[in-house]
Amino acid sequence: MIPVTKPFLPPQEEYQQLVDGIWKRKWLTNMGPLASDLEMNLKDYLRVNHLLYVTNGTVALQMAIKALNITGEIITTPFSFVATTSTIVWEGCTPVFVDIEEKSLNIDVTKIEAAITEKTEAILATHVYGNPCDVQVIDKIAKKHNLKVIYDGAHAFGVKVDGKSIFEYGDISTCSLHATKLYHSIEGGLILTNDAELLKKLAYIRNFGISGFDSFAELGINGKNSEFHAAMGLVNLKYIQEIYDKRKELTMHYNAKLKGLKAYRPLWHSESNENYSYYPIVIESEELLQNIKKFLDGHEIFTRRYFYPSLANTLPYLEPQDLEVTDTVSKRVLCLPLYYDLTLEEVDLICRLILRVQNN
Repeated sequence: MIPVTKPFLPPQEEYQQLVDGIWKRKWLTNMGPLASDLEMNLKDYLRVNHLLYVTNGTVALQMAIKALNITGEIITTPFSFVATTSTIVWEGCTPVFVDIEEKSLNIDVTKIEAAITEKTEAILATHVYGNPCDVQVIDKIAKKHNLKVIYDGAHAFGVKVDGKSIFEYGDISTCSLHATKLYHSIEGGLILTNDAELLKKLAYIRNFGISGFDSFAELGINGKNSEFHAAMGLVNLKYIQEIYDKRKELTMHYNAKLKGLKAYRPLWHSESNENYSYYPIVIESEELLQNIKKFLDGHEIFTRRYFYPSLANTLPYLEPQDLEVTDTVSKRVLCLPLYYDLTLEEVDLICRLILRVQNN
């Protein structure tokens, strides 16, 4: 059986060594020494100004909206994981969908201004599969209309634009460290900003708004993470280059073997490095996609229609909206297996079976 993804796990004895320390200290959560170390190590690795380690990527988005005092409309993408939209609604705001660009699959920046109203307060855009949005254009639009910018960088760990971390853009950026991500801490997330005062506010929010033993500074939430999760993050960070290298090798092998496939890979930002988070393909037709998926399922090779269906017309708590590009792309996109333990021989098998379906 070949799953669509499989978490990377470091040598067990390295993780156990850190767990032994947790046992001795009996400090399990509430920003213990390992969580603090992880924050500092990630800040250095990513070369960012300010970073907080939080419960998960969804909580990071909630905290971002709350910290920026956003209460009105938020322009966003319908081609993302449901958390991108659900957090907007959860925080009492209104999502306004803008269609995506067909080649990059990111929000179409040429359509953002037409969606701005007097109620618009922010843009929340996703770096889809880690592929950066057009951050320069979004920044210009935001400044012109006095809007806040939040980036959902759930997939974008390690990505840079013009040599600068993708997390340095916008008022706040977020990242997921869920077990399925290329770098993970089992469960976890990051929230990043260049604004020191905003970071201070976010730190209060992460810990129930507490500012002292008997005082509160903000409306807060429990956004903390445990020492056990931080331990996994610390050990996994030692292997990040090895993980990148292996995933790149697998991606290049897919590219070579699938040259004859009637599909395309998303067009990556021209000034950015790819981090090989996923291997998505947009197939010529939904019928061909379904045939490929069914055939692979029969061989116990599992893929994922990610992201499908479009968030614009399937969420029960929002009025349905038809967006031409999102609707057609979401029906034709398929993510193939990609993870550290996957072998080149398994990629060969997957590609042979896919091409067999197309050529029959």
